Amino acid sequence: MATPRRIVSLVPSLTELVCWLGAGDALVGRTRFCDSPAELSGRVPEVGGTKDPDVGRIVALRPGLVLANREENRREDVEAIRASGTPVMVTDPCSVSEALAMIRGLGRTLGHSGRARQLIEETMDALHEPAPVCHLSVFVAVWKNPLMALGSATYGNDLIACAGGRNIFADLQRYPAVARAEVKRRSPGIILLPDEPYRFREVDAAEYSGIAPTRLVDGRMLWWYGPRLPHAIRALRTIFKEMEQI
Repeated sequence: MATPRRIVSLVPSLTELVCWLGAGDALVGRTRFCDSPAELSGRVPEVGGTKDPDVGRIVALRPGLVLANREENRREDVEAIRASGTPVMVTDPCSVSEALAMIRGLGRTLGHSGRARQLIEETMDALHEPAPVCHLSVFVAVWKNPLMALGSATYGNDLIACAGGRNIFADLQRYPAVARAEVKRRSPGIILLPDEPYRFREVDAAEYSGIAPTRLVDGRMLWWYGPRLPHAIRALRTIFKEMEQI
């Protein structure tokens, strides 16, 4: 496959990664949620959202590559884009190692293998840094109503494990609906409430503080695989260490 000169990204984290790798000038379309880096605003046109992209507009942009994700984008939209003859790369990393493999592959596809290698090395450095022995049990809420938890077979679950935490719902796959009583029964050592996809707020943290110490955290740190990876590992380790000392 020739290096694509025109790229449409339907995934905010991949949009950020494309720019970090050095291929930002090739972006000709993005979703309205692709707001990082900030300079994309006004320069790269929007093509709808992650769940409601304007397929006709995407095809009209004549991209050499469209970037999508199995969870964030709908299969019917991906199939419609492919039916036009437009190449689509669908990502689905379910672990840190799979995210690194995806970064390596995307870097190769975009002609920026060196930058991809740099990010992989920075992530491996973070993973191999001496870390305190930590067995903190963690509950990560994904949605409020219904209450949904972070489960296994997900990038976020593996990220928690790499940082030294133990996901209390790792026995359930993906993003299961759970009862508040079950969260309490599993006795987490810390509860993490991210600001995306659901924007948990201080009032939510107060509601859960009776179960375990609760922290509002940057959702992009948990879900955005890409240049945020090294920081995410270190930041989570710091949070877990602080909680174990309480």
